[in-house]
Amino acid sequence: MAGAVAMTGSGSSVRRIAVIGGGPGGLYAAALLKRLDPDREVTVFERNAPDDTFGFGVVLSDETLGGIEHADPEVYRALSREFVRWDTIDIVHRGRVHTSGGHGFAALGRRRLLEILHERCAGLGVDLRFRTVAPPAAELAAHHDLVIAADGVHSATRVAHADAFGPHLTEHRNRYIWLAADFAFDAFRFEIAETPYGVMQMHGYPYAADASTVIVEMRQEVWRAAGLDTCGAAESTARCAKFFTEALDGRPLHGNRSSWLAFRTVTNSRWSHGNTVLIGDAAHTAHFSIGSGTKLAVEDALALAACVEEQPDLPAALAAYEAERRPVVASTQRAAAASLRWFEELATYGEQPPRRFAFNLLTRSRRVTHDNLRLRDASFTAAVEEEFGCPPGTPPMFTPFRLRGLELRNRVVVSPMDMYSATDGLPGDFHLVHLGARALGGAGLVMTEMVCVSPEGRITPGCTGLWNTEQAAGWRRITDFVHTSAPGTAIGVQLGHSGRKGSTKLMWEGIDQPLESGNWPLTAASPLPYVPGVNQVPAELDRAGLDAVREQFVAAARRAASSGFDLLELHCAHGYLLSGFLSPLTNHRTDAYGGPRENRLRFPLEVFDAVREVWPEERPMTVRISATDWAEGGTDAEDAVEIARAFAAHGADAIDVSTGQVVPDERPEYGRSYQTPYADRIRNTVDVPVIAVGAISSWDDVNSLLLAGRADLCALARPHLYDPHWTLHAAAEQGYTGPGAPWPLPYGAGSRTPPTGRTDAPKPRLTLG
Repeated sequence: MAGAVAMTGSGSSVRRIAVIGGGPGGLYAAALLKRLDPDREVTVFERNAPDDTFGFGVVLSDETLGGIEHADPEVYRALSREFVRWDTIDIVHRGRVHTSGGHGFAALGRRRLLEILHERCAGLGVDLRFRTVAPPAAELAAHHDLVIAADGVHSATRVAHADAFGPHLTEHRNRYIWLAADFAFDAFRFEIAETPYGVMQMHGYPYAADASTVIVEMRQEVWRAAGLDTCGAAESTARCAKFFTEALDGRPLHGNRSSWLAFRTVTNSRWSHGNTVLIGDAAHTAHFSIGSGTKLAVEDALALAACVEEQPDLPAALAAYEAERRPVVASTQRAAAASLRWFEELATYGEQPPRRFAFNLLTRSRRVTHDNLRLRDASFTAAVEEEFGCPPGTPPMFTPFRLRGLELRNRVVVSPMDMYSATDGLPGDFHLVHLGARALGGAGLVMTEMVCVSPEGRITPGCTGLWNTEQAAGWRRITDFVHTSAPGTAIGVQLGHSGRKGSTKLMWEGIDQPLESGNWPLTAASPLPYVPGVNQVPAELDRAGLDAVREQFVAAARRAASSGFDLLELHCAHGYLLSGFLSPLTNHRTDAYGGPRENRLRFPLEVFDAVREVWPEERPMTVRISATDWAEGGTDAEDAVEIARAFAAHGADAIDVSTGQVVPDERPEYGRSYQTPYADRIRNTVDVPVIAVGAISSWDDVNSLLLAGRADLCALARPHLYDPHWTLHAAAEQGYTGPGAPWPLPYGAGSRTPPTGRTDAPKPRLTLG
């Protein structure tokens, strides 16, 4: 958190400052910059009157308050006198109240916050111009050293200079309205109302001894079905009070120019243009369900003021401000997006057990996790674990899970990872050591890389296969080692065919780049190269070709069964052959295997059925899908649900939910656990277990996903490359020594963290005067 600093940098050259917008961010920036140099001329333009404000209460975190205290103790003391503090969250669903404590909130009225900032600015000599529309930013920039655009989500400055800032606005599907109640809730309250029109939710929290903010939110289709789209403000307010009459104890709600809104996520490619800079909602927005708007704006103001003082000139200051704030804002926006999506999909969680529902809501943004929730409220978390079925003293990740006749001793999967280290498809010593080490490392299930069903179905010359008996014998050597040396660990095989993404170099020689020589012909759903002008054009599979590929999968499955694999996964993801049939971006066929989704599913389902028929009945079979192509016109979350539903109807025991890698121009939304919302949606919509993947990096993430009901198993790739014993170390770090993570007998001495050199020193026994 940036705070007050000595004036050593560009501050001396920034003499005249104009601030567009008199919200918390603009006012606080003005106060800080004036306080740092009283000789500055700082003007704030605010089109509304001093006592005009929208919304009711604002919530600030301890982190934000710490920055304010360091930068301006006077403002901090004034705020502290006003705060309403509480530490509990009540979640009300189907008449049951679940309370979780230890969260720590501080709130005050937005109007009072503005009054405090007005007083501080006036006392410092800031020129506050109320009821004054600011001149255009370009005009101000010509006569000021710095122009701060704090003009909100509808920023006129951002619109006027869109070519420079590169804004991107995304409107979301829920509708919400800000209201207030004339009494104080005794906790942050989330209440779910299942109405004849659909599910609605209320977010309520106190901001004064006799007042609470109440936000009512619902999907747009619910809003329309309830007729709220045609209601005036007064009628909307009255109807919302009736929907949540129990929570309000029959008391009314009131508004303040309140209207129904659709939340907009704002991002910008750049936050500054010349000597004009965006802060707060003008630069970025994050959904109100994590209480971040005022917090981000105030933190922007702190960072901007510090950077102006620290840097040698204004361009350097604005660059430093953006470099400091952008990662923080991006992280907040990712958390807010996860929270926003959770409330958009709220109806899918209605049938969850009551405590799981509450835990799911609390951990929706991924910022609150199983481990820190246990620290905040151990009894609540223990009750959720008991409902989940955790044996006493057992973390969720070490709770067994059954798929058909296979019982996994824990919920950790070593994700399939291509090693590109085979010769003629034959797994060798490298694969024995690689897979054997991870099996010894404690995971419940270890998966092979994609094992190709034919020589022409390889991605690269280094890919493994199961198209002959020699390869089957090589795999048998590995499964025997796993079953003998790591008893209790299951090993699964992933069968696939590269399709149009084949005949390429090893990953480290040039990913997706064609071989210099020795290429083999490719086949695919349609004659579309992966990268036009780079990769070869595949031949479209005809009837004979489809039959031949299906039989290659069947033959490989028979060999996999004789090789001793415990589970088989059909690879229908990442743009390989079967995935190529599923995506409308890669399937342009006009026959029975192309066009509508049910036709695109036809061949992958034919292959699944044929493989399931020869795969032993007691052994489970899963399917990996790409739940989104991350590209316009491709597979999306709605398609993924129906694809999963179709495979489940044909007997899939679980769906392994990955995303992307189908087309080269994809635009993934990377971030921690970024693919898990797709697994979550499938699991809570379709009656089928799911395996979640995608930047799951900590055992705390695994426990959180499982306990919230977003996944049944968690597959991790890179963490297992970093640490083959990741699962055993996760058990040790949690103090768990049960049957879900037994150490191999030869490794028993390593089950405790090795001692390190002493870093402390004896404490003084006496103090001599």
